[in-house]
Amino acid sequence: MILPLIKQGINKKTCKPNNYGFMKSRIFLTAIVLVIFQVINGQVISEWRNIGISGVYNETGLLKKWPEKGPQLIMSAIDLPKGNSSVAIGRDKLYLTGTTGENEVLIALDMKGNKLWETTFGRAWTESFPESRCTPTLDGDRVYVTSGVLDAACIEAETGKIIWSVKVNEKFEGAFGEWGKAESPLVIDDKVFFTPAGNRTTMVALDKMTGETIWESESLKDISSYVSPLLVKHNGIQFIAGVTEKYIFAIAPADGRLLWKFDYGSSLHMCTPLYSDGCLFVSTGYDHGNAMLKLSSDSTEPALLWRDTILDTHHGGYVKVDNYIYGSNWLSNSKGRWVCIDWNTGKEMYNTDWKNKGPIITAEGLLYCYEEKSGYLALVNATPEKFDIISSFKVPLGSGPNWSHPVIQNKILYIRHGDALMAYDIAAD
Repeated sequence: MILPLIKQGINKKTCKPNNYGFMKSRIFLTAIVLVIFQVINGQVISEWRNIGISGVYNETGLLKKWPEKGPQLIMSAIDLPKGNSSVAIGRDKLYLTGTTGENEVLIALDMKGNKLWETTFGRAWTESFPESRCTPTLDGDRVYVTSGVLDAACIEAETGKIIWSVKVNEKFEGAFGEWGKAESPLVIDDKVFFTPAGNRTTMVALDKMTGETIWESESLKDISSYVSPLLVKHNGIQFIAGVTEKYIFAIAPADGRLLWKFDYGSSLHMCTPLYSDGCLFVSTGYDHGNAMLKLSSDSTEPALLWRDTILDTHHGGYVKVDNYIYGSNWLSNSKGRWVCIDWNTGKEMYNTDWKNKGPIITAEGLLYCYEEKSGYLALVNATPEKFDIISSFKVPLGSGPNWSHPVIQNKILYIRHGDALMAYDIAAD
């Protein structure tokens, strides 16, 4: 809610601060009250792919068409520690993870892109693709992060001071995949959850205030995937949906009971499942395909509704708009198409070449498609008839693959590209 400060405090012609960066007192007081409420109540303020990890941003009043060179760039920060995480936003700050040498860091920026502090919190994955993967989870006055080897930390949001840290993978004898760990923390009530997998356990819950172990689930005897867990509320029951290399599974958040598991077959999973209408959709690349599961009414094993290989998403995620799923598929590690399928049947609606595969989010019935190879961002109508591009532009800053998922907050579009963060004004008014 404090984010409008950036829009009143930036000269759109020069991208420099104005002297008249102020807000009307009523809006300002509302923002302060909201921040105090969030701090006291420990509400989750920001998490990967928005609250609920759906990729859906409930923003209104956004541009329905962009200028030829893209929306107005109102902030940029360069020479950041490299990472593929998205930005977390709250408390009038921007939070990102990055990699410096063999360590990972949490960085806090002010709304103009100036660095406030940088805290080393864990060991990086140092083999293939070592850049940070975790998008910070902001809960009240604390930030939760994990590193590429699943070192977890709880950090003061204002100061960057580490409150507690746990080497989760080592403590719980976790099993690495080929590319280490890639997980953004899930915070529910008084717990924070992680998925070390391995022969000892699958998922663990730590006390979010102290880092002490609350429970360990039983082991599925499997290695971890590269998926962040998802809270699902179905038929009056809450469970955490997780994915290992072989299984989709459900865990009771209160006590860690394994409610069910579904044998998906061995593959490299990189996308959090998508829940809607009593069903759970999961997809992975490498021609392994996807599956739609119908959840039971009593938390027993779900039924397979359909499965195909049309939308085998690599790591760009997918979104549901009306009764359709949109995303990109995998043709190779460096190539993919943009796809729409029917939620109820899996029927292919379109399968279209445009630049390359990549991350996708949605707001106001429009798709934001960020192709990973050359950094073009497209505004696309969410219609099953065709991949209907309204506007597109090339992101000008940063280096490396364009793997970070875009973020929308208070009519500002945030794009991370390696060592750069950019903010674009996408307000229609």
